[in-house]
Amino acid sequence: MAGLVRKSLDSPEEVRPFEDGKGKLELVDAGAGAVGRATFEPGWRWTRHIKPIAGTDSCQASHACYVISGRMHIAMDDGQEDDFGPGDYMICPPGHDAWVIGDEPCVLVDWQGFADYAKR
Repeated sequence: MAGLVRKSLDSPEEVRPFEDGKGKLELVDAGAGAVGRATFEPGWRWTRHIKPIAGTDSCQASHACYVISGRMHIAMDDGQEDDFGPGDYMICPPGHDAWVIGDEPCVLVDWQGFADYAKR
């Protein structure tokens, strides 16, 4: 049985910057997978700032996130759309675009879909 594990997203093991300085992903290895805190700056959009890194038409990561601050709009490939903000828990399957709403950075923690997100 493993003992206690302590990791801090304030001291990430890896940092992945987004295109055009529009944010970053801070990662720690939780043993069972990566946990990440992403900061998406105002003006960030997946199709502009991650698509060039991912090389896919839409985001193919599956996310399980908790939104700490800011707001994000998610548009699924099948047409479903919703907005998420502080305190929201989000399950987002592969096949989506996303963008920051407003003038505040969107900060969220994801413990499912960031292992390969924005990985060069």
